[in-house]
Formats: sequence, C-alpha cells, structure tokens
Amino acid sequence: MNTVQYPDPSHTLLHLSDTHLVGERRPLYGAVDCDANLESLLDRLRSAQIDLDAIVLTGDLADAGAPDAYVRLRALVEPFAAEHGCPVLWVMGNHDDRATFRAELLNEEPGSSPIDRVYEVNGLRVITLDSTVPGSHHGELSAVQLEWLDEQLETPALHGTLIALHHPPVPTTVPLLQLVELRDAAPFETVLRGTDVRGILAGHFHYSTHSTFAGIPVSVAAATCYTQDLAIPTGSTHATDSGQGANLVHVYPDRIVHSQIDVTVGPTVYALSPEDTASAIASASNGEPVFTDLLTS
Repeated sequence: MNTVQYPDPSHTLLHLSDTHLVGERRPLYGAVDCDANLESLLDRLRSAQIDLDAIVLTGDLADAGAPDAYVRLRALVEPFAAEHGCPVLWVMGNHDDRATFRAELLNEEPGSSPIDRVYEVNGLRVITLDSTVPGSHHGELSAVQLEWLDEQLETPALHGTLIALHHPPVPTTVPLLQLVELRDAAPFETVLRGTDVRGILAGHFHYSTHSTFAGIPVSVAAATCYTQDLAIPTGSTHATDSGQGANLVHVYPDRIVHSQIDVTVGPTVYALSPEDTASAIASASNGEPVFTDLLTS
C-alpha cells in the first residue's frame, strides 16, 4: 500500500521577516538581541540541512535603516545562502531606508524611488514590491507601480508567481496595526485577479497569520525580533520576546504550503532519525502496524 499522496515540492523557500537589526547592535527596545535571534534560526536550519531555492526577507530588515545593521544582516544571511547555493531576495519595509537599503544590500547607487524587482527562481517567478511610504509606517502601492506589475504579469511563468511585499493586504485584529496597514488595496486586487500569482508573502504584523486576497492565499510570517501576543484584552497591544519564527514555503504543482519554524526549540517529546523514519514508512506501506510502536518505544 502506497501511503504517499503528494509529490515532492518543486521549490522550497525560506520566508523571513522583520529582523529589525539595530545600529551598533543595541538591543531593540532595550530588551531584544535581534542579531542573536536571527543567528539562532539560521543555525537551526543549518543543522536541518534543508535544501532551499531562495531566501525571501519581507522588510523591516534594519530597525532604523542604520548602515551597520544592513552590513551585519548580510554577514549573517549571505553566507547561509551561499551554503545552499540560493539567492537572497530583499524587500523594503517601513523601518528601512531606501537609499541605505540600495547601497548596503543591493550594491546600487542610493536613490529614493520604490524598489520593485522580478526574480526567476528555477521557473518560479518572485516579484518583490516596495509598499513603503517614506516618513510613514502605513503601506501604499502607487498607480505607476501597479501599471509596472500588470505588465510583468501579462506573461505567465513556468511555475507561477509569488508576490512578496512588507504590508499584508489582509485585515488585522490589532487596532494599533490598523493604523499602519496597506491602504487603498482595491486597485492592487484588480491587477492580481486572473493572473498566475499563486501566493503572497508579507510581514509587518509581527505575528503569523493567513488569509486570501483577490482569491490568492496570503501568508504573513512572524518576526524574528519580537512578536505580538493576540491572547490579550480586545483593543490592547502586547509585544513579547517570544514566539519568533519564520516560514518554510513548499511549492507543489497544485498548491503552496507555508509552515512556521521557531527561533528556539523546546524539550524533545519524541524523535526519529532519518533511518527510523524510512523504516516506519516502509513498514506502514507493507501494512505493518509499527508506527505507534516506534513513537511510544
């Protein structure tokens, strides 16, 4: 009996967001070591030896656009990407500075225009959009940006398209965050409908959430710096130094699966080696009831 229903994914991406590295490596809000959190997550992934096709970082990479924060970010992320032989796709956030972002992350001349890019990742197209408004924390996409996006989407990609931007085009139940959401999203929705866009990756909220926009699944990654606790009285806000994580994005022919991985790991409940796992799968395929025995031994 073959128990495997789905093929292996065609692509695996790492979706990071809201690293918020601070200038001179000062602790964020005097409490959070953002560099250590990101380093811990990348070290966990190194141990896992997961094959990656791309790394996407959806904004607020430096807390206040400090040049040395971007330098430290590259020093953490780019060697990790090189080990996997995959590209890094940087996305602007409202805490980032466009000129410094260009100079320190993209090796470009400083400039103030939106940073929108198209990447081809083994037949999967990833379009990064700059939803930031200089001097503000809410998000917008201009008519010029949407016209450009419409032109890019005229031709479908082999494995479809992912959109990556900082501000999620979905509701938030945190009133404070409603002040800084993506505004006037209807024209963006019009551009996306009927295209080959299969998923939208975002950040900004500092908690993991999922919804749809223009009929397209939206996945918001939790931050690696700090997160918002939603189990609080309605109307309040509570940021905590816990629950940080990122997402693994597995692309299949007919669907995309987003799975959170945490910065830190708790005590082990049970664990199977790759060899024990393969043995359990083989035995189950032969109709042998050994899976429960392995987990409870």
